[in-house]
Order: sequence, then C-alpha cells, then structure tokens
Amino acid sequence: MIAALFDLDGTLTDPREGITRSLAYALERMGVEPPPLDDMLFAIGPPLRGSLARLLGTESPAAVERAIALYRERFADVGLFENQPYEGVAEVLAELAASGTRLMVATSKPTVFARRIVERFALDAHFEAVHGCELDGAREDKRDLLAHVIPAHGLDPATSVMIGDRGADMRAARHHGMHALGALWGYGSGEELRQAGAHALCAAPVDVRAAMAGLLDTDPLPGEREDLTEGSR
Repeated sequence: MIAALFDLDGTLTDPREGITRSLAYALERMGVEPPPLDDMLFAIGPPLRGSLARLLGTESPAAVERAIALYRERFADVGLFENQPYEGVAEVLAELAASGTRLMVATSKPTVFARRIVERFALDAHFEAVHGCELDGAREDKRDLLAHVIPAHGLDPATSVMIGDRGADMRAARHHGMHALGALWGYGSGEELRQAGAHALCAAPVDVRAAMAGLLDTDPLPGEREDLTEGSR
C-alpha cells in the first residue's frame, strides 16, 4: 500500500510567526540581542538545538537547553497558535486519503506540539499517526525518525514518499530507500532540495498527488540507501 509521510513546518503549515517570535523571546531572556525575524527563517525545519546554538553563538549544552526551555515557554502557550495551514493542504490530504493512501506526519518538532497543531487545524482526521521527536531531542534527526516510523507501521520504502520542504527531508527519504518529494512552497529552495536528492519538486500542495503518481509509476530508483550527511536538519 502507498504511504505518504508529510513534514509539518513549512509543508503542512506555515509556522513563521510563532517560531521566529519564540526564538526572539528566548534570545532576549538569555541576554542576546535577537536578529530581525526574517533572519531567523533558517531555523524553520531543522532541529531546534542546532538553530539555537547558532543564534547564541555557543555549543554549550547548558546554554542551549536553557534557551530551549525559554523558547518552549512562549511557544507552548502562544507560538504554537501563530501558525496556519497552507492553502490546498486539507484538500490534497482528503484526496490522498480517499484514494487509500496511508498518511502520516514525520516532523523534527516534538510530538507533543506536532499533535496539538495537527488537531487544532482539524488535519488529524486524515492521518494515521503523527510522529515527531522527543522533548529531550531523541529522533530529531529525520533519518532516525524514519528509522522508527518505517518498521512501526510496516511501511514498504519502495511505495512510500516523504514530502518536505528542507534538504534533510530529502536526505532522510533517500537514506531509507523512499521517494523524496520536495515542497517548494515552504522554506527550502529548489537548489537545496535538488542537492539533497529530491526525486521531484512540487510548486504547490495541489501538485502533490500527481507528483506522487509520477514517482510511484517509475522503476525503483538506484542508490537510494546512500550514506548522506544530514547537514542542517
């Protein structure tokens, strides 16, 4: 059976305001002058710890964990709701579900937050499961997350597609022999997605179903278990 795994931030919903404002809040509480909100868009998608270390200018685990706690202090109550689904997302999910495709969320965001967001926008009816990382950072790396999701749901990578807007989504999919479909409406560029191994790119959510059909009609793609570097995600 065909399965479609969707990233959350930058793919299903646009979290721009909630994430960047919560980052600014954490930095201010840490005594660091935050950059303009638009300069923090790189942090949408990748694991939070790496992004905060970059913004703080330190690799100190204690400092990073303190900043994460402050970020979540605002995000859990306010930032989580400064978010909205992309136009066309609900429709394509309904079409895929009606076609018998198994739908799941696979995100580097903590599961506890991911589930609240999916439920808030009534997208949960379409998904069989919502998978994210743990609050302690376990499975932040998308490759580790997919290594958990695939056997947990008995997925066949040859008939599974990972849809996401960042290079790490593409690399994780390729690492596990899945099809990698890049979402150009999110925060990763076409260049980033292609360099990370995207098999196809979609300009808008409405294009996803046709792109998936095109990928799954092809022969299995060679070299899909490459040991690719995770990079920024």
